[in-house]
Amino acid sequence: MVIPALRATALLVGLAAISGCASAVATGGVDTAQYEAMSCEDLNVAMGEKASDLSKTAISRGKVEKLSVPNWLLGGTRAVGAVTSRQTARIERLQAEEAAIHEARKRRC
Repeated sequence: MVIPALRATALLVGLAAISGCASAVATGGVDTAQYEAMSCEDLNVAMGEKASDLSKTAISRGKVEKLSVPNWLLGGTRAVGAVTSRQTARIERLQAEEAAIHEARKRRC
């Protein structure tokens, strides 16, 4: 009985850490003015960084979605849903930023 309790505690601590990191991500519109001032090389680097962040977030969201939360762990399923929702919002924001960078590259490079 001690082992499942430790697993549940580790799961809750892990979900709290992940959700804390996800909630620190700023939400809102994309600032396209910053991309207009960048050179073509800087835009390429920014596009690569956004693509990397997007992949990491999508992989993390997939891992969280696949978690098997025991029924006796109250609020576990809701916590997984909250983390997944935050990561989905971050993915959508990163995709919008990628689109803005792509448009700036199309115009300038």
